[in-house]
Order: sequence, then C-alpha cells, then structure tokens
Amino acid sequence: MGQQVDKDRFTEAEFARFGKRLEEQLDQLRELLARPGFGAGPATIGAELELFLVTPEGRPLPRNHEVREAADDERLVPELGRFNLEVNLTPLPLAGRPFTGLVRELEETMAMADAAAATQGGRVVAIGILPSLSEFDFTHEALSDESRYRALSRGMRRLRAEPFRVSIEGAEQLELEVEGVILESANTSWQVHFRTPPGDFARVYNASQLAIGPVLAVSGNSPGFLGRRLWEETRIALFEEAADDRDVERRDRRDRRVAFGSGWVTGAGEIFEACVRDYEPVLPMTWKESQEREVPELAELRLHQGTVWQWNRPVYDPADGGHLRVEMRSLPAGPTPLDMAANSAFLLGLTAALAVEPVEEFPFSAAYRNFYRAAIHGLDAPLAWPGRPGEIPAARLALDLLPAAAAGLERVGVLPEEAEWTLNIIRERVGRRRTGSVWQREALGDLAGDPAARARMVARYRELALTGAPVHTWPA
Repeated sequence: MGQQVDKDRFTEAEFARFGKRLEEQLDQLRELLARPGFGAGPATIGAELELFLVTPEGRPLPRNHEVREAADDERLVPELGRFNLEVNLTPLPLAGRPFTGLVRELEETMAMADAAAATQGGRVVAIGILPSLSEFDFTHEALSDESRYRALSRGMRRLRAEPFRVSIEGAEQLELEVEGVILESANTSWQVHFRTPPGDFARVYNASQLAIGPVLAVSGNSPGFLGRRLWEETRIALFEEAADDRDVERRDRRDRRVAFGSGWVTGAGEIFEACVRDYEPVLPMTWKESQEREVPELAELRLHQGTVWQWNRPVYDPADGGHLRVEMRSLPAGPTPLDMAANSAFLLGLTAALAVEPVEEFPFSAAYRNFYRAAIHGLDAPLAWPGRPGEIPAARLALDLLPAAAAGLERVGVLPEEAEWTLNIIRERVGRRRTGSVWQREALGDLAGDPAARARMVARYRELALTGAPVHTWPA
C-alpha cells in the first residue's frame, strides 16, 4: 500500500529539498542497520495482489474508485490504471500454515472485491496481462484519478521527454509508442514480502535472486499483449520498457527503473544507496518527521524506493520497532489463490534453502540469464544451476528442486503437510505442462488476433478461476 501523496505538481526547489532529505535518511538508515537487535523478530510473509476489473463480456472496466468506495475495506486500494485494484493482505507468521492463511484471505478479499465490482456492472480477475486490452485502453483518461499517479506520470515525463517505446520480440513482434506511463497498468502481479533480519538480508536477497529463475519458469500467466504471442511472462518485458525513464543520455549509465539487478549484494544498505545515487526522484513529497517514534519513519526514502521497481527489492518498514523485508515482485497475478500460494511456497522454500550457504560463488550473470530465459521460454527455458553441469530444461530443474524447497520451508517452521500440498501443485502443474500461459494459448488457439475471442477467453478464464481449482486441472 503506497504512502499518501496529496499533490501532483512540484517545483524544482521541492525536488532539490527531497534529494537532500534522501541523503539525510540514508545516514539514519545506516545507523539503524548497525543498531544491535534492530529488525529482530520472527519471519513473516505478506503479499499484495493486483487485479483487473472487467465487464461480464471480459473487457476492461475503468471504475476502480467506484468499486473501492462500494467495498469500503482498507485492504483494497486503487492502482495506476482505472481498471486496476490492489489487495493488501495481512502479514502472517511464516511458521505453521502460512499458505493456508494466504488462500483463506485471498478468497475472502477477492469475493469482497467481486461483490463491490458487481455494483458497477463488473467483476474482478487475477491474470498477469488482461488479454482483452486494446491500444485504446491506454489513454490519459485511463490513469486513476489520484494525486499520486498524476504526480508519478509528470515525474517520469520530467526525466524523459521522448515517448515511451515498447519493443518485445517473441513468437511475434510488438512495437508500441505511448506518451506516458499508463502502459504500466497492463501488468498485474502477485508480490510476496519476506521479513528478514538485517544480518541475514544479503544471504536471503541473493538467494531470492537465484531462486526466482526456476520459480518464474513454472508460474507464467501472461503469454501475450494486444493480440501478439510474445513471452511466457510478457509482463516482465512490458513493465521494464513501459517504465523506462532513461533518455538517450542516461541509457548507458544505469539499469532501467524496473530491472533485475547487476550483481550479488553485501547488505540492504547498498541497495538503498544505489537507489538514491542512480535514480532521480519522481515523487518529491516531503513530510514532517514524528519525534515520538521508536525508530524514524524515513518516509521520503521509502517513497523513493517505491518508485524504483526492482524485481526483488528491499523494504524498510517502521512498524513493530522497524524491520526489513525482501519484496519479491516477479510473480504474476493468478490464476487462482491455490496457484499463487503454491508459487509463493516454491519461491520462499527455495530461497530459504539457498540462503543456508552463500550463493555468490555462482556467477551472477547466470542467475540474470536464468531470470530472462524463464520469462521468455517458461517450462522449456534452459537454466544453469549450482553444482549442475551445463543447462537443464526448467521443467526438469523445477521438479529436481522441489525437495530442496520442502526442506527450506521446514527450516523456517512451515509444517510438513503445508509444504506438501503447496509443492504438490507445482509438481502436478509441471508434470502436466499446464501453466496459466499454456492454458491461455490453448484456449485461444489460432484466434489470438481476434479481440472478441480474447474477451470470450477472459470470461472463460474467470469462470474456471471461480471454481478455485488450480490451473493445471482446467479444461481447454
């Protein structure tokens, strides 16, 4: 859930003041991270789910503010596009039955959002990219009517005067040019938060960077955009290019604002420092710091960090005495609560297993290639892995890694039966070679270029998702 931004226009003096505040708060963060006992506490899992609003016919419905008002639930907030909503789930202890708890709250909040959408003649659907979107859905009017998003759009345009160009090459080619950041709204994710003590942060973060490759490969749910067949997880390419604030002068100086990273890290502090050093502010909102808190809020630093969308990124939260989390942002929304819980279990379990020993001896370049190959090729991606010669098809590697993920979950206190049912969904999905992306391609057949067929497919997808059965059991 984003911080409140109550204005959408800023002066150059405000940008300068914000930059100074960021430097001050980096110093405060360094002191906090060095404080004995800071961030200690049991591991927890939290999550955010982004949803599309659709009509009964499967077309996008730009009514998120109206649906939010009808729901009257603080867990539901508008997102960038007027056809997007976000659900913020309650953090849970990782020990015990966390994924059962996630499924329960997902079912509850999605039903609540669905009922609220029905008051506006719509429904909700959890899917990585809505197949029924068209070029005409990305006008200026599609931006949510909130100061935060208007300010974000203006801030990005301040850095990049030229249009945003999207070029994605998959089974087909997509070339697209837009004037603002509204294309970001085409992507919806399932974002998992893992609370981590500062002393363990580097090991956990680096482990998550390695783990995400095979997990993403078996979790694809956005095989195309605007009728083109592209990547198994097209959302990865689309988000990176739709939010690329680099103009010609910046292109060779740093990564995109959405990126995987460029090397193993030694601690959370260096990521925050790089975020301030390498990325100019786009939302220079400032607040008066409260003097009554046990730890500083670091509101400006948190806001800035929230506008640099690394696929895995650190989060500082002043709640509960202050703590750090690894936010894992790569997984797509959907298809069902069971699928999302299973994807989370595989990712967290494999991360916990890999974090036992440093992964830095494995080339970062190989982890980088794994991530993008997984996004492009899905189950067939050729992946490298520590201790394994050559490259292994992602489907086979994922099956081989399930025991390690189970051991990782057990290590952090997840009950064996909880690990068993979640990871069995991954095992069955891979065995049947039926991810959300595979189902979507099969359901469309040769009609991917037909807008009416894509809308009908969305309606069918939603109908099957409502059964709650995981995607590998769905008929075509």
